[in-house]
Amino acid sequence: MNANQLINMIARMFVRKAMRFGMKAGSKTLSSTEIAGRTTPQDQRRNNSVNQDAKRARKAMRMTKKITRL
Repeated sequence: MNANQLINMIARMFVRKAMRFGMKAGSKTLSSTEIAGRTTPQDQRRNNSVNQDAKRARKAMRMTKKITRL
């Protein structure tokens, strides 16, 4: 293995870790309800859609993990 391949491998590792960290932080922010203090029924419906968005984000993160392993 030459130096260029090693540098590319290490760079990919750091980029993957950074991407995972960002995806986890984003899905955690979207799924947390105590940040906005939602209590009204209209806000609860909106919160359900946020939870669905967070689920989609987690699913996308799992899919990207599977894709990057190939």
